[in-house]
Amino acid sequence: MDKKILSVGLLSLLLVLLVTLAVFWLGQPASFRGTSYGEPYPPAAPFELTRADGQPFRLADQRGKIVLLFFGYTACPDVCPTTMAEMKQVVDALGDKAVSVQVVFISVDPDRDTPELMQKYADHFNKNFIGLSGSMDELQKIWDAYGIFRAVNQTEASAMGYIVDHTARVTLVDADGNLRLSYGFQTPVEDIVHDIKILLKK
Repeated sequence: MDKKILSVGLLSLLLVLLVTLAVFWLGQPASFRGTSYGEPYPPAAPFELTRADGQPFRLADQRGKIVLLFFGYTACPDVCPTTMAEMKQVVDALGDKAVSVQVVFISVDPDRDTPELMQKYADHFNKNFIGLSGSMDELQKIWDAYGIFRAVNQTEASAMGYIVDHTARVTLVDADGNLRLSYGFQTPVEDIVHDIKILLKK
């Protein structure tokens, strides 16, 4: 066989292989770094609480935005301030895209956390964050709906008299109002930003 024909044939085969690989890799759906809910994605449980300014906050009103839900309390010694600081970093890293993301901080300590105190705490990290509280009955339904564990732990070591052990995950509700992803405590900020950017492209 002519060497020139053989070379052209090998080059053509190599080109076809490269194109096939490119189509395969580029056609793969982007992978999320958070823990994904299974398809079909379950709708996020609706809820309504009264904000510090007296206006109602309804999760349903956030359609079109990605919502990052975190449950904690203002007297939390470590997990909550760390997570809220990370939420600030996420929003800062998103730049102009942050307008499509809403961070919501919901209390697990209604005996001490008023809506006003929750909002003041949230404002410390970002003025656009929303802090919410309510009655024990109102919040219990929300905790149950989102699988939030909560237990009061009496301790002499705390100046506040007790601490509240609670689930320390951030739940991502997508723009269609579905439970999409969740993130464990101290998930790298860049992982959350990565996932949000993928969702914002859709």
